[in-house]
This record gives sequence, structure tokens and C-alpha cells, in this order.
Amino acid sequence: MWLANIIDAFRRPGGWRGPAVAALFTLLAGLPGFLALPPLDRDEARFAQATAQMLEQDDYVVIRFQDQPRFKKPVGIHWMQALAASAFGDAALRDIRPYRLPSLLGAMLAAAACVWGAAGFFSRGVALMSGLILGSGLLLSTEAFIAKTDAMLTGLTVLCLAALGRLYAEARGGRPAGRLAIPLFWLALALAILVKGPITPLIVGLAALTLRLADRRPLTSQPIGWAWGLILLALVIGPWAWAVTVATDGAFWAAAIGGDLAPKLVGGHETHGAPPGFHALALPLLAFPATLLLPAAAVVAWRRRREPGVRFALAWLVPAWILFEATPTKLPHYVLPLYAPLAWLCAAGLAEAATPWVRRIGAGLHLLAGGLLAAVALGLALTYGDARDLPAAILAAGLFALAAAGGALFLLRGRVFRALAWALPAGVLAHGVLTGLLAPGLQPLMLSSRTTEVLARARLLPAQGVLPGPVAIAGYAEPSLVFQVGTDTGLGDAADAARALASGRAAVVEGREQPAFRAALARNGVTPIEVGRVAGLNYSNGDATELTVYAPPPEVRP
Repeated sequence: MWLANIIDAFRRPGGWRGPAVAALFTLLAGLPGFLALPPLDRDEARFAQATAQMLEQDDYVVIRFQDQPRFKKPVGIHWMQALAASAFGDAALRDIRPYRLPSLLGAMLAAAACVWGAAGFFSRGVALMSGLILGSGLLLSTEAFIAKTDAMLTGLTVLCLAALGRLYAEARGGRPAGRLAIPLFWLALALAILVKGPITPLIVGLAALTLRLADRRPLTSQPIGWAWGLILLALVIGPWAWAVTVATDGAFWAAAIGGDLAPKLVGGHETHGAPPGFHALALPLLAFPATLLLPAAAVVAWRRRREPGVRFALAWLVPAWILFEATPTKLPHYVLPLYAPLAWLCAAGLAEAATPWVRRIGAGLHLLAGGLLAAVALGLALTYGDARDLPAAILAAGLFALAAAGGALFLLRGRVFRALAWALPAGVLAHGVLTGLLAPGLQPLMLSSRTTEVLARARLLPAQGVLPGPVAIAGYAEPSLVFQVGTDTGLGDAADAARALASGRAAVVEGREQPAFRAALARNGVTPIEVGRVAGLNYSNGDATELTVYAPPPEVRP
């Protein structure tokens, strides 16, 4: 009862209160992983390391990972991370949390904008519920604590389309869009391009074209401001685009388009290929705990497809989803900006969910998704944890099961709002325990963090000022270790590690490099001091890994 009463108290907030409530709920969903998890491989650590180098080298134009250019994405997220790290952290300390702040804010923006956009078409209660559904979803609340582009891209994309949606609703007799709708549309579009290039314009363009063809009338009743909008785009994007073109002699664009974007369109780039249907198959799991409303969303999409709000949501959702399903390269977060219109349909489907067959399908999907997540929590602890991890695993699994069973039971009884009021908080708590308590304790998966701790305890890190850098790493090249140990970390082979020890520097050697390492030591006449071993699983490639940390012998130390 109390859960339902809490949510019911916020069903009709107006103005800024609805978006603020959704943003706060999203903050609570993402905060445990944001605070507790160490730097993750590989994308998060690469983004954070490139940003740390910007701060260290005072170069905010060319993106680099160590001495290699990183010409994949525009610079927007790095500027945001640099601003957060400068304001709330110290690049030398290598604390990942300031670098995650833009992602957390992006997720909060997505939920808030979802409410604002939906309020142009639906009741304020439905609008608020859509933001809570989006913010509590497993995919967005996970991306909220990973320091890369996708949560911020989602926030900006949702804001851009929410602004367009408010203008569309106004033109069809809905609530006034307000004076900020057009400026927010262009500003969000410009920043989204600066974060991840053409993705947001593509989604917006597909939605606008679909609506124009379906309605055969202009989308908005007032000019959208193409002249000054394009000027704003040029002012936001142009200076960096010109600077990086000059600084790299055009190499950035050749690599970003020809080396990153084009391969994803023609094949499974970087082993991330999957057949069409992948995103749809993953949806019940990644939308949890709102999975119970997915059948109702489908019913709303069909029965109410001529209503402006449902029509706009479908134009936003369907063409882009088909495109992402058709693209050979697939990762779950590619469709994350499309979860917002899906949340609109789910929230609008609270009444349709009372239909018996819709309730039964929704309850079945919800039980299946919750059961799988509970099994994942237990499986992680049994596979990679020890007895100390079992309480957190049991708690996470129990909360997932509680969210699934309680939501399904209320739904089957026809108490749809109570089902959602039960499932959303329980699902958020389950995800928080999984990411905030269980995952950080799975020591075999935390190779880089544990190795850094061994180096720190032995006072071998260059930042501690005892030994010179860089630390030499043989056979293990994960970005998370580079981020935590330092930009100059030497990623090489056994001979490089032996030379580092001979020159008074520390070294870390992976097990498969040990025979060559011992031979190189004999050639260099060095007998290092073993200070610790770290064993576990490199989850980036699935290899069992053992890292040995060595200190140089006293006679060669400075």
C-alpha cells in the first residue's frame, strides 16, 4: 500500500515538478553503480583516459589514448567529462566518479525530458509515469554510471524530440509548447551532434519524415527557426570541427567515418554483429521492471495510433528501431534513445493493461525477465564470488524475484497501477544492490583495480614519487589499468618489462608472458622482487588471467 500511495501522491504534479521527480528517481537508480564500481573495460576506461589526457596535456581538440589518436567520436562527451573532473576531482587521482557525472546527468535529463514531452499529449499522471518507467529501466540506469557517450546522447535526443513533440502537439490542439521549445530543440540537436555525430539527426529526421508522410501537413504551426537554428549548430559544432580538421589534416574525419561508422553499417564491427531481432529479443530484459506493460504498449500503439501522442511516439520509435535492427553491428545501448517513446506507450497503456489476455502476457514476460535477472545475480556470485558475496547476491536475486512476482500478481488481478507501483521501486532496489554491493565484490573480475592496489601498497606507482615511471605491463593491455596507473603506462611485452626492472621501474607480467620474461631477465642480469599476484577473469576477452607485480631490486633503484 505505501508504495502505491507514494507514487500516487505524485501522479498529478505540474510544471517543473513532474520532470524533477522523474530525474530524482533516475538519480537513485543510477547512483549505487556510479559510486561503487571501479573503472570498467573497455569503453568507459578509454573515454575517461582520453579525457584525463586532455586535462594533463591541455589539448582539448585532438582526442588521444596514450600516444594513439582516438578518431571515433566527436569531442562533446570529453569536454563534459573534463569540466566535471576539473570541478569535482583531480585528474592525477584517477577517480572515475567525476568522469561518470555527465552520464548520470544525461540519464536524469532523459527522464525529465520524457515527462515534459509526454505532457504535451497525455495527462500529467501518464507523463510522470513515462519518466519513472524510463528512469527505472535496467538499460538506462546502467548507462547512467558508465563514463561514455550513450546516457548523455539519450538525454539530448529525448530533449530534442520532446521539444519537437510539444510543437507537434500544439499544432494539433494540445497544450502550448512554450517559448523554450524551439531553442531547446536546436540546442539539444547541436550538443547531440557534438557528442555522437549523426545519430540524433538520423532519429529526428526519420521521425519527422514519417510524420510528414503520414499526416500530409506541416509538423508545427509556427516556424521552427531554420535560419538561426542552423547558425546555432554552426556556432556549437563549427569551431571544434574546424580545429580538429586542421590539427589532424583531415585524418579525424577519415577515421571516424571510414574506420568507425562505415564498418558498422556493412558488418559486425569489432565482433558486435547480431541478426535482426536482437534488440527486440533483449527488450523485455533491458526494459525491466516495466516489462509487464510491454503488451499493453503494443495494444495502445495499434488501437490509438491516430491520436497525436501515440502517432508521434510511433514515428519516433518504429523507423529508427527498424534501422537499428537492420544494421549488422548491434549493441544494446544503440536503441536506448528509443526507450523514451516506448515509455510513453507503456504509461498510456495502463488502462489497456486491464484486458485479460494483455495482463497474462505481460505477467508472463515480467516473470521471465525478473527470473532471469535473479538467476544472473546468483550465477555471478557462485561463479566469481565467495561466501562473502552470497548475502548481496541473495538480496539482489530476492528483490528481482519480488519485483517480478509482486508485479505479475497485481497485474493478473487487474490492479495495474499497483503492479507498477510495486515493480518499479523493487526493480530499482534490486539493480542498486546488484551494481552497488554485489558487482564490486566480485574480485576475480576486478583485475585492474586489484593490480593497482598491489602497486599502491608496495609504493610502486609513479604518482607516489618513490620510483620513476612508467610502469611496464606485459601481456595485459586493458584501458582500465592505464587509467588507474597513469597515462605513460607502458603496454608492451616481456622484454619491455625486464628492461623496466633493470632501469629501476616496476613491472606487471601476465602469466603467458612468464617464460619469455624469465629469459629476458637472465639476459639483463636482473633479479626482481615479486610483491603480489592477481588472478581472475579478463571479462573483456573471456581469458583466465594471472598478473604478477614486480618491484626492481634495491641495487637499481634511484
